[in-house]
Amino acid sequence: MEKLKSAIAPSNREAIANALYQCVSETAVTTMLAQNYHWNVTGMAFGPLHKLFQEIYEDHFAAQDELAERMRALGSFVDGNLTSMVNQSKVTECESQISAVDMIKNMVNAQETLGSTNAGASDIAASHGDKLTEDLCIERGQIHEKFAWMLRSHIE
Repeated sequence: MEKLKSAIAPSNREAIANALYQCVSETAVTTMLAQNYHWNVTGMAFGPLHKLFQEIYEDHFAAQDELAERMRALGSFVDGNLTSMVNQSKVTECESQISAVDMIKNMVNAQETLGSTNAGASDIAASHGDKLTEDLCIERGQIHEKFAWMLRSHIE
């Protein structure tokens, strides 16, 4: 790791970066899941779901960059290989040819997982005095909770 002028000890930066990488990995997998669903959704709710899935993948694409850049700011390497991220992620890839309702349910699960992962990363950052990462992860968690709510509203 690079030397940084920071009150955060190197071992603590590593713990924070590991938590951030979990966020990056799950965000990357969910980005592609949303794009896959955007391409393949059909049915009576095609228009609003097509648009919502696009909103999700565009948001998540930008979020991956923010999270990865925070890792770099902490002096950590970011493994951008898709295989590494898929293997690390608690969000799993799903079939493309499923009903719109199943797409929504899968995406709700992914958003809830991302919310939880970001909350956990925020707690790790807070325990090591890293308010910047804590804030980033809180913000991301709130965004994922909102997406989960918006998606659930289509099937409740």
